[in-house]
Amino acid sequence: MGEGEKVMLAKPIQLADQVAKQAGWQCLRTECTELRSRAEKLAALLRQAARADLYERPAARVMADTLQALNKAAGMAARCFQSHSRLRRFFTLNPVSGLPRTLAMLDTALEDVAWLIRISSPHADDDLCGLPNIAQNEPVLGMIWDHIARLHIGGLAARADSATTLASLARDNPHYAKYIIKEDGVPPLVKLLKEGTDDGQEAAATALGLLGRDEESVDKLLHSGVCSVFAAALKEPPMRVQAAVTEAIASLAQHSQKFQDLFAQSNAVRHLVSHLASGTIQEHSRYSVGGSGSRSSTPTPVVMTDLHSIVLAKSLSVRQGGSGSSANDTPNSSVPSNRARTNQMQSFVQSAMAAKTTTNGATPPPSRPQLRSNGSNGRGSREAEDPATKARMKAMAAKALWMLARGHVGVCTSITDSRALLCFARILENGDGGAGTHLQFYSAMGIMEITRVAEHNLSLRQSAFKPSSPAAKAVVEQLLCIMRKGDDDDLLRPCITSLGCLSRTFTASETRVIGPLVELLDDREIPVTKEAVVALTKFACTENHLHVNHCKAIVDAGGARHLVQLVYLGDQLQIDALILLCYIALHVPESEELAQAGVLAVLLWASKQAHMVQDLRVEALLPDARARLELFQSRAFR
Repeated sequence: MGEGEKVMLAKPIQLADQVAKQAGWQCLRTECTELRSRAEKLAALLRQAARADLYERPAARVMADTLQALNKAAGMAARCFQSHSRLRRFFTLNPVSGLPRTLAMLDTALEDVAWLIRISSPHADDDLCGLPNIAQNEPVLGMIWDHIARLHIGGLAARADSATTLASLARDNPHYAKYIIKEDGVPPLVKLLKEGTDDGQEAAATALGLLGRDEESVDKLLHSGVCSVFAAALKEPPMRVQAAVTEAIASLAQHSQKFQDLFAQSNAVRHLVSHLASGTIQEHSRYSVGGSGSRSSTPTPVVMTDLHSIVLAKSLSVRQGGSGSSANDTPNSSVPSNRARTNQMQSFVQSAMAAKTTTNGATPPPSRPQLRSNGSNGRGSREAEDPATKARMKAMAAKALWMLARGHVGVCTSITDSRALLCFARILENGDGGAGTHLQFYSAMGIMEITRVAEHNLSLRQSAFKPSSPAAKAVVEQLLCIMRKGDDDDLLRPCITSLGCLSRTFTASETRVIGPLVELLDDREIPVTKEAVVALTKFACTENHLHVNHCKAIVDAGGARHLVQLVYLGDQLQIDALILLCYIALHVPESEELAQAGVLAVLLWASKQAHMVQDLRVEALLPDARARLELFQSRAFR
């Protein structure tokens, strides 16, 4: 027991002894005898509680109510029996009308202290201890206390059951989630995630993810060390626990940038990418991007992958060692050398295979990591999982990467330095295989967040989305493919946003993007059209060094006619369409298509609309755009 609990119990024990003494053997009234009896029982229970390891949160409430009852009892005993002779005590008519209420308060205190001892002491059956009197007005609070107590002292099965119940309460009501955090439910959940059964770990991870509903709650979770525990849990199977942890990571990252910062410092992004890549691209066990992005969906076995890397390393060393003398050797003299190298390579591979088979799971040498980069003890455990669990794990990994990447340069850099972009591209191409996990949507949202960061970060844009990058090419190709299909608005919007954010990475020869974006301006849902207008504006704005080329492409694709209609009739899109039209008028004012579409008349009309000219962006662009058109357009087309 801590010092705080000793101090908390000391005064009630002293007061209970004082009440028992005041209502002692000198008292002849039945009520006072009952008062003494209850005070003695309460003192005994309080001493028993002092020997237990109490659950501090309800203990503070119980002791406060107990102290109040004892104070009232002490006052009643003092008024009735102090400063009187024995005879006067017998005959004096003292006010005892409040004594029944005092006895009831002591009975309540006895029940609550007994309940507190029960929930703080291990018991074999792990049953719930019922509702205490102090929680009669808040039964959910009593239930939360009971389950948190079981998390502290219950068996593994009982702890798993309590974690599941707490997760259900947190999911049903955010107020209950705050209760659980306030009543110190986070530390036992973290402990259960470290050392519980598979069911307990899964339930604890789910509960922790549901507790972080706002930044303040996430901060309290972080103070309990949840970030490091999550990172460690991603390294070990079973996969259903890893999936629950990954979903919790996504939930906490959604509500707190501080969680993103702390999680970025760990190696956990690597494990998330590895889960995402499993079964998606070849050689997914390697974290860094290779020279070529293979599109094979059949994963290479672990043994062959390791042997392949060993053989490549040995081949490279042999080639480097013999490079000095090979230039002056004759063809005949090279034959024995090649044969010797072949024999050397065969013996090396045989010895490597023998070592692989004889060790049979032994601890690897210190120079090699004990865990594989996929975060598990080998591919065998991953392949043994059922398809539904693997599909959920992959979807949660994509969702977590999406949430972690939002506005965070460090996480985006870690993701783009891996093979994640190739994974996202492959997933956009193939979908989730009918698993219904929203994997494709999460991947599209992940790309969107990375491109949003890259739009304002030159270093990330140049490293991850340079035109020669195979990963960048694959991503752009799939974004364009989805945009051309245009059959899923939820998937279409992040793809449009991503292409707009990448507008400054396209070269002048890249002409595939503008046309599909312009087509989305015609007869589509308002959110899709709005995203297309915003994306085209990023191509046409002055900050884009190829703005003239892009503006010409927009006009050639028939964009001027669609934009004129949106300015006149677009309602929610009027301002955005007018801004794009102004950029086009500024950069290609001599265009014949602008004259035929009546753009100058639109700009003149817009300059008279108060709700339009009040927008600061319109105010900065509209006068110059109108002046440029008046200069280059003849009056015949006005």
